[in-house]
Amino acid sequence: MRVQFHGAAGEVTGSMHQVQAAGRSVLLDCGMIQGDRQAEARNVADFPFVPAQIDALVISHAHIDHIGRVPLLVKRGFTGPIYAQGATAELMPIMLLDAASLAESGARRSNEHRAEGDDEILPLYTREDVDAAMRLVKPLPYDARSTILPGIEIAFRDAGHILGSSIVELWADGKKLVFSGDIGPKGTPILRDPVMPAESDLVLMESTYGNRNHKDRAATVSELSDIFEAAWRDKGNVCIPAFAVGRSQELLYLFAMHYEEWQLARWQIFLDSPMAAKVVGVYARHEDLFDAESQAVWKQRPNPFTLSNLRITETREDSVAINEVKSGAIIIAGSGMANGGRIVHHLMHNIGRSESHIVFVGYQADGTLGRRLVNGATSARMQGRDFHVNAKVHTVGGLSAHADQAGLTEWYEGFEGHPPLVLVHGEDNARQALAGRIGERDGITVQLAQPGLTVEV
Repeated sequence: MRVQFHGAAGEVTGSMHQVQAAGRSVLLDCGMIQGDRQAEARNVADFPFVPAQIDALVISHAHIDHIGRVPLLVKRGFTGPIYAQGATAELMPIMLLDAASLAESGARRSNEHRAEGDDEILPLYTREDVDAAMRLVKPLPYDARSTILPGIEIAFRDAGHILGSSIVELWADGKKLVFSGDIGPKGTPILRDPVMPAESDLVLMESTYGNRNHKDRAATVSELSDIFEAAWRDKGNVCIPAFAVGRSQELLYLFAMHYEEWQLARWQIFLDSPMAAKVVGVYARHEDLFDAESQAVWKQRPNPFTLSNLRITETREDSVAINEVKSGAIIIAGSGMANGGRIVHHLMHNIGRSESHIVFVGYQADGTLGRRLVNGATSARMQGRDFHVNAKVHTVGGLSAHADQAGLTEWYEGFEGHPPLVLVHGEDNARQALAGRIGERDGITVQLAQPGLTVEV
């Protein structure tokens, strides 16, 4: 069995790893590269393999940095099956159609302003390309060992990251590979804790937060309470960049759990995302995947998605109308790194106001507006305009959907015999810190994936 790394190898987006075994070629994830200014050109570039020669694609979960180039893979010649956990299979068209719509509208705007004689700008892929890709998807349940190609079997285990997120176990050539996908922390709202496989001949593990530990949940709840109280006292709004899948639903769950404690009845709460509105429906159909506490919450309390003062806005007109609210609004919108989507629109109306608060609740990749704001930028450029940052910016690390250094170390150390380990999906400072910690504890040499690196087992 041979593994070659093509994406999320020295960065946290663009997940893509190729496994060659049993005379076949399997791709693990096919994600979009996000963050820096070169991302668009890198996404449109040729794949480092011939798509038609990939026999099967296995998806770990539905975040766009893990599935965002699937339609492009199909468009360029891939015709094999695409395997995904059942909830992931339902989330994929929601995410990909949104990405296609953004690509189409971006190309349309660029073509309106291109100089005479310049080539027409084409979108990365279209909604028709998404439809073609989705026809190849084959859903699988958790914990079922399935043959996907002659001599190759896989099983999905719950990764506890978002709904449907999976650890991938792959057997071939008498060897076993475990790909972590993105590992969630224990105690994540709604989701079950990640499964800890016991055996493997090679482990590919994410390392997003390999150099830090999160605040505990109690401290996070207290911090959010203080932010909302300060924002109410300041007579401002609260803007929360959040991904449509995972973080938005977890926030609403916490709102339901702490509704009285945080005095949320006095606020107008907006989930401003057509995509998140569709995702809510997928969550509602998969309560069987929730942890026991969350299943009880759904039965005993108002459904977090139906709070009396929650408004889920879908149309552009409804989104624009939120800007008339100058005080007392909590606005949750994508994208989670503030590098696009409706949250940019709301930041433009609030970032210059000292009474407003901006709350980051997830990882901010290098090169994104979110990273710059978290790092203390005093100005922000959005839609061709510069804005002075007067709003108060908060980072609430305890809500991360990724395990921290301690959680990742614990997950790896659940494997018997400390198998070979390759770190993916992390920036170098995070990966180096985690590699040093695990190497010192377990006496192994941890490899850091780089594009083109090949590992045999």
